[in-house]
Amino acid sequence: MTGIDFTVFKGSPNGKIIESKTHKETIKPDEVLLKITHAGLCGTDQHHKTADMVLGHEGVGIVQQVGSQVTAFKAGDRAGWGFLHDSCGHCDECLNANEMFCPERAIYANSNTDQGAFASHAVWKAAFLFHIPDAINSSDAAPLMCAGATVFNAMYSYNVRPTDRVAIIGVGGLGHIAIQFAAKMGCEVVVFSGSESKRIEARSLGASEFYATRGVSTLEIGKPIKHLFVTTSHNPDWNMFFRVLAPNATIYPMTVSEGNLTMPHIPIVSKGLTIQGSFCASRGVHVKMLRFAAVHGIKPITQEFPLTAEGIEEAMEKLSKGEVRYRAVLVAGR
Repeated sequence: MTGIDFTVFKGSPNGKIIESKTHKETIKPDEVLLKITHAGLCGTDQHHKTADMVLGHEGVGIVQQVGSQVTAFKAGDRAGWGFLHDSCGHCDECLNANEMFCPERAIYANSNTDQGAFASHAVWKAAFLFHIPDAINSSDAAPLMCAGATVFNAMYSYNVRPTDRVAIIGVGGLGHIAIQFAAKMGCEVVVFSGSESKRIEARSLGASEFYATRGVSTLEIGKPIKHLFVTTSHNPDWNMFFRVLAPNATIYPMTVSEGNLTMPHIPIVSKGLTIQGSFCASRGVHVKMLRFAAVHGIKPITQEFPLTAEGIEEAMEKLSKGEVRYRAVLVAGR
């Protein structure tokens, strides 16, 4: 098959979403053509809306055609993809199943900028696509491709255990998914939020305890925290939170923010704290995340918008105002 043309939605210098076209001469032997049905909106997409690139990296769709060497997918399968599109396959990171850190990795916004999840179709390497379990509908699957994979990866890869006391700051796009994963892993889950307004929801998602922090100078929470996941867009009062961390606790700054990450020095040293960077999941962990979510019924809380230029702009505007609860999903034909 040659001459594949499809609709894409790109950023522009003034931030307006532009409808455009992408052309692929053919599907290579190791590639898959997907018709996109659902696309999650991530904060990272907001960062690139002024760039001349196709937006979106939380994609789910239906396989339309497969290359001659593809055996893992067939026409009609549901498949999704996330931040990572390709890797070299032979460096130390790839050989250790850490291809997300491959020095030659192809990731969102740095490569393949002529296509993305905000589009009618996409062509990707089959090896970097994921089967969507039957138990997960496509609207729920889209946010799991990045947000779900990101929080699960941090918990799974850095040894969060069922006996651990885990804290999550923020009940938002990442936080509400993190609460569910930690709770289903068997952890004691402590949630911090600015106000009391999300107490009932946090408990329904699996929180064991909930504490409102606005106007509070000292936290009284009983047993100390072993793992602290920061899912808010701004840094918390580190002095306040460091006091409730256990010795050798780990802190995970989960969101991407401008500027420097600044923390008090002495508590990090005196308590043996670890500041753990974590990115999106490599493929092996991504597959485990989907299986875990399917078995345990983990579902993002979503709002749907049309997968059109107008729908993308509406979703982005609501996201920038903090009005999305909690993940926006763009739906083709809505």
